[in-house]
Amino acid sequence: MSRLPRLVAGLAGLALLATGVWALLSPHSFYDAAATFPPYNRHLLHDLGAFLTGLGSALLLSLRFRRGITVALAANAVAGVLHAVSHIVDRDTGGRASDPALFTVIAVILAVAAVIALREESS
Repeated sequence: MSRLPRLVAGLAGLALLATGVWALLSPHSFYDAAATFPPYNRHLLHDLGAFLTGLGSALLLSLRFRRGITVALAANAVAGVLHAVSHIVDRDTGGRASDPALFTVIAVILAVAAVIALREESS
């Protein structure tokens, strides 16, 4: 692959990853600086951070792994785990009581599949 696509994937991946981590770890700061549409909703920003981190991970993982399914599973596992954590942390802000457990099960399934794919591709 030529340099430009790899450069764009790397830079965009880092930007998405940094933005996602910012929204996850400091949602109020992210809201004040980048998402100033009322009302403030901590859980929505946590979810946004989870999925931006997953997208950034997909771009960065694509620089190392070549099989699309490996990259897709690994990036979805990242987003899925962070989304489950978001629902656990924000369980007092609404949603269904079953959401933390449901999203944790989904995250575990994605993570197991991703680990298997990563191991197979690395060997």
